[in-house]
Amino acid sequence: MSGLKTGFTFPASIFGSIFGYGIVKILSRSCHNWPILGGSFGPQENSIIQAAATGSGGIAGIFVAGIPAIYRLNAIEGTPRENFGPIITITLVCSFFGLFFVTPLRKFFVIRVARELKMLFPTPTAVALTIRSMHAGAAGAREAMSKLKALALAFLLALFQRVGSYYAIGILYDWHPFTWIHIWSHGTSWALNIESYGWFFEWTPAFIGSGMLIGMNSAISLFAGAVISWAIIAPLLVHYGECIGKQLYPDDPYWGSYYTFASLSGLGHETPSPRYWLLWPGVLIMVATSIAELLVQYKVLGHAGKAVWKSLAGGLNQLTIKIKGQSNPWLENQATKYEDDPDMVADPAKPEDQVPMWQWMLGLVVSIVAGILIFQYQWGINPGLTILACLLGFLFSFLAIQIGAVTDQTPLTAASKASQLVFGAATSGKGFSLAHAQRINLVAGGLASGAADVGMSLTSDFRTGFLLSTPPRKQFYAQAMGTLISVFLAPGLFVLFTTAYPCIINGDEHCAFGVPSVAAWAAVAQAVTDPNVSIPWTSGIFSIVMAIVCVIQVLIRHFYLVGEREWVRNWLPNWGAIALSFVLPNPVFTTASLFGALVAASWRKWKLSSFELYGYAVAAGFIAGEGLGGVIGAVLQIAGVSGDVYGTSVGCPGNEC
Repeated sequence: MSGLKTGFTFPASIFGSIFGYGIVKILSRSCHNWPILGGSFGPQENSIIQAAATGSGGIAGIFVAGIPAIYRLNAIEGTPRENFGPIITITLVCSFFGLFFVTPLRKFFVIRVARELKMLFPTPTAVALTIRSMHAGAAGAREAMSKLKALALAFLLALFQRVGSYYAIGILYDWHPFTWIHIWSHGTSWALNIESYGWFFEWTPAFIGSGMLIGMNSAISLFAGAVISWAIIAPLLVHYGECIGKQLYPDDPYWGSYYTFASLSGLGHETPSPRYWLLWPGVLIMVATSIAELLVQYKVLGHAGKAVWKSLAGGLNQLTIKIKGQSNPWLENQATKYEDDPDMVADPAKPEDQVPMWQWMLGLVVSIVAGILIFQYQWGINPGLTILACLLGFLFSFLAIQIGAVTDQTPLTAASKASQLVFGAATSGKGFSLAHAQRINLVAGGLASGAADVGMSLTSDFRTGFLLSTPPRKQFYAQAMGTLISVFLAPGLFVLFTTAYPCIINGDEHCAFGVPSVAAWAAVAQAVTDPNVSIPWTSGIFSIVMAIVCVIQVLIRHFYLVGEREWVRNWLPNWGAIALSFVLPNPVFTTASLFGALVAASWRKWKLSSFELYGYAVAAGFIAGEGLGGVIGAVLQIAGVSGDVYGTSVGCPGNEC
C-alpha cells in the first residue's frame, strides 16, 4: 500500500524480529518437547526468524513500478487477474536471481567495505540491537515484552488511524493548511498556488516511522532536496515557461487556480511538468554519486576482488577434488596466493557456516536459465536482452546497496531508470513495435531493479547476522523460504489492489494512490522508445553539471578532507538523499520523514533509555500498521463501503484528496 502511494516499500525486519520473538518465545516454552517448535531460542534464532519475515515481505518494488506501468502504456493485453501466471513467473525469476547472486558478496559489502564507505545499515543495525537487548537475561525478557506491547499498540493505532482516515481523509490523514487559507479567505490564489506544489502535511505512520529510523542527517537531506526541487526549481521552471502544470478543475472558478505540477501524461505532445524535468537530474546524481563512492575505494575494491577470486578458486579446487580425486595445482595456488589484509574486520562466521558455493552457483544458473525461457516465451524478450538484464541487476545492486546502507532508502528508482536507458539503446532500431519495445523496457528493467531490491534485503539481513554472529547459511535458508512465500503473496496483493483501484493501471489523475513510481517508469519507457518524447535539453545540462559537482565533492571528501580536516565531512550535503527527493512527485513524504526524525531526536534528548526501549518498536509498528490498513482499505473498496462512498473529503482541495 505504501509503495503504491509513495513509490517506497518498507522491510518487515524490525516488526518480524519483535513479533517473532513474542510468538516463538511462547512456542519454545509451551512446546519444549516438540522436535521442531521446542528448544532454545536466542539472538541467532531470532535473527533467522527475522530473515524469513524479510523474505516473505517480498519483492514489492516491481509491483509499485514496472508491472503496473506495462498496463498503463497498454503494452500488454488483459488484466492482472487474467495474467496472474506470467506475473508469478516474473516474480519468481526476479526474487531468486537476486537472492543467489548477492550471496557471495556478503563478505564484500558487510565486512570489507562497510567501514570504508560508512555503510551504517541503519535499520539492520537497529534490528540487531533490538534482538540483542531482548535476549539479555531476565531483564532482557522483560524489555522484550515491553517492546512487544509498544509494537502492538503502535501497530493498532496506525491500523485504526489509516482505516478511519478513509472516511475523513482531510481530518485524520491529509492536512492542507494552504487550502484552508484559500477557503477561509474566500479564494486566495497564492495559497492555492503553494498547495499545487504539494506543500501539505500527511499523517502517514509509515513515513513517520521511517523518519524515526533514518536519523536527522538523512531526514534533513531529504527535506532539503524537497525544498530545492519543489520550492525553488519547480516554480522557476513554471515561471519562465520551461515547464507547465495542469489545471485539475478548469471549469470550477473557485478551484480553477489549483494545479498539479507532477503529471507525467501527455509526454511528447505538450510542454512537460516540473516533475519530468526533475526526474533526470535526480537519477543521474544518484548514479554518479554511488559509482564515484565505490571507485574512490579502489584499493578496497582491489583487495575484495582478490579475496573473492581466492574464495572462488578454493571452491573450484574442492569441486575438482571431489570429481577427479586430485587437486588442480593452478587453482590450489590461486586459493593460497592472496593473504587477508590484517586491517580488515574479521568475519565471525566459520567456513562451515558460510553458504556453500555449489548452492548459490547452482541456484544462480537455474534462475538465469529459467529467466531466459520465461522471458522468451511469456514476454517476447530474446535471451541476449535477458542476460543483459541480469548483468544490469548485478551492477545496479552495488548502487542500491551502497546508497541504501547510508540513507536507509534503497534507490531502486535510480537503478531502474538507468537500466531503462540501457534497454532503450539496446532496442532502438531493432524493428520492435512501440508496444513491444516498451514491454521489453519495463520487464527487463523490472528484472534489474527487482534483483537489486532482493539483493539489498538479503545484504541487510547479513548485516544483522554479522552483528549477532548468526551463521549466514541459516539466514540464507530462512530468507529463501520467506521469498518463496512472497512469490505468490505479492502478485495476489497486486491483483487485490488493482481490482479495488483500477486507476493504478489506467492512469486516472484522480486516484486514491499517487503511484509515483508507476508514472515515472512509464515516462522513462516513453522517453527511450517513443521518438516523439525527449529529455528537455535544460534538464540534461543541469543533470550533467550536478553529476560533475557531486563527483568532485566525493573526490574532495575522500582525498582532501582527511586528518584534521575530516570534521568538515559531517557538514557536506548528502547528494544521494537530496537526489532521492528530486524523483518524488511532491515534498509530502520527506516532510513526514523529517517529522519522524524530529520526534525521535526529541525523544532521545528527553529520555534516551525510553527511546532505546520503545523507539524502534514504535517505528516498526507504525510502518506495519499502515501497510495492513491499506489492505483493509482495498477490501472495503471492493465491497463498496469505502470512504469515497460513505466518507467525507472536507478540508481537501477541490473536496478531493
